[in-house]
Amino acid sequence: MSSRFPEIKVKEHTITSANKSRALFCVVRVAAPLLTLALFCSCAGNKAQPQQKAQVQIQRPPGVLRVCADPNNLPFSNERGEGFENKIAELLAEDLHEKLEYTWWAQRRGFIRNTLKAGACDVVVGVPASFELAATTAPYYRSSYVFVYRKDKKLSVNSFDDPALRKLKIENVRGYTVYGDYAQPNPPARIIDAVAIGDVDVAVAWGPLAGYFARRERVPLAVVPVSPQIDLPFLPFVFDISMGLRRGDDALRQQLEDFLERRRPEIEKILDEYGVPRVGRDEGGTMKAE
Repeated sequence: MSSRFPEIKVKEHTITSANKSRALFCVVRVAAPLLTLALFCSCAGNKAQPQQKAQVQIQRPPGVLRVCADPNNLPFSNERGEGFENKIAELLAEDLHEKLEYTWWAQRRGFIRNTLKAGACDVVVGVPASFELAATTAPYYRSSYVFVYRKDKKLSVNSFDDPALRKLKIENVRGYTVYGDYAQPNPPARIIDAVAIGDVDVAVAWGPLAGYFARRERVPLAVVPVSPQIDLPFLPFVFDISMGLRRGDDALRQQLEDFLERRRPEIEKILDEYGVPRVGRDEGGTMKAE
């Protein structure tokens, strides 16, 4: 795809990943007067050109739910069906009484062009609600960037303006490509591994990624939502996540939104099981305006 990663400005430093082949994770160590952070998000906004309504309608095969997904991107999806987006897709197929089929494609540049737009599949289970390369449903969860650090470091960080960060100096800033080594399983997870083994003191990662892999490390890790949710004038750390589909497929969009409403408790349970942090919900689970 043209990239589902955002263009993000942190203080005076610009991190652009929408039109670049790589982006950085935030990696902070202790020793220089400047804090340079780069943010990673497997499912955040995009600065692509606005898309026009599809000129040609692609006919979906009857009785088949065709899902576009990455075969090596836990906790979201993999070809063994182990991700939470796989589980939601299975629930959707069961709800629609359709056979689930996947089109596998690494979620890199060209993902949407070669899957959804090419007519090879019809649904992407997780995209930002503001995604410009496809039509989107109403959001079904909202998550946040998070700080990740070892609990034994005795840190307490929840904001880029946190006094604890002001007292630190950076001796080293290490970059991690968004895509990583695709020959390894779940390449974006390397940032969480780096925190666990002590190569990195503090990292910032997209909440679902951090929440899932932090539980699987051998040492306890703190996963703390970045605060505030929007760093003024406009640097959002919280994103609504929807399902994506081709523009103009209004019938499918209605089916998806009906499913999201009807099966909300089961979807919430899946997200809980995978450690997906959510923000901005009232006690009934409904999204709240922030």
